[in-house]
Amino acid sequence: MADNSACNPDLIIAHKFPDTTYAHTERDVAVYALGVGACGRDAVDTDELKYVYHENGQQFIKVLPTFSTLFSLRGLPQLSGVPGLRFDKRLLLHGQQYIEIHKPLPSNASILNKTTIAGFHDKGKAAILELETRSYEKESGELLTLNRTSVFLRGAGGFSDPSKPFTYSNYPVNPASAMKIPKTQPSAVFEDCTQPPQALLYRLSGDYNPLHSDPMIAKVAGFSRPILHGLCTLGFAVRAIIKCICRGDPDMVKSIFARFLLHVYPGEALITEMWLEGLRVIYQVKAKERNRAVLSGYVDLHRLAASL
Repeated sequence: MADNSACNPDLIIAHKFPDTTYAHTERDVAVYALGVGACGRDAVDTDELKYVYHENGQQFIKVLPTFSTLFSLRGLPQLSGVPGLRFDKRLLLHGQQYIEIHKPLPSNASILNKTTIAGFHDKGKAAILELETRSYEKESGELLTLNRTSVFLRGAGGFSDPSKPFTYSNYPVNPASAMKIPKTQPSAVFEDCTQPPQALLYRLSGDYNPLHSDPMIAKVAGFSRPILHGLCTLGFAVRAIIKCICRGDPDMVKSIFARFLLHVYPGEALITEMWLEGLRVIYQVKAKERNRAVLSGYVDLHRLAASL
């Protein structure tokens, strides 16, 4: 068992990650779109075919904004090398994800990622670590996206004075992250169904955590079978919002916030409820079979669709 008393927050927040590169092609973009359910119910859906096919050539396919979460994947495996950080990687949970889209994502690019520790918090029995990844188009140097990933490290807390627990953030904490789901009728509701091999397809985009593919590891973690990646569920939700609120235009998405609440089993139906408040869409995703909320958050838009 890790010696959690040795957690040294000063060493942790001073750590500098090496820059990483991520090269992707139109094939990666299409495989990702299929992994988050695009065209899963209708192979010629006019709102979604553009994510996997374009009549003038694959270089013209559109990129879902959540594709950018793949850029930040490289940071998590590096956590074991952070000086002063003691945790059991089997007890790591993905808590939240925040994404800013600064420019529509190209279908073929080489990306330069700069990752920093954006926050570290002692929660007693656990610690919360926040990683911020800024992703630049390597050739032009333009900032494309920002991803802030929040991970919950069970068993890694208790390293500071309980009466004044350690907390650090290098960004203004957004009170909107404490937003509540409205009690009113949703502006739109969209039902979609994940497929039994959904996690096996999604993992081809680079997240090979065996929790999503190996039945034995899933059982050790307390699940009856492998579960769906949280970021895959987020992909389903944002795709539903683009379809219902943005009328199929992914470039309307400005930023995304997600809080992961509960696991999803591949094959379950997902119901995404959406409330439009100004230029913000508050959303909640439920697993239909269990009637349990699995994901909630908001999507901020640049503008509203003309037909709304």
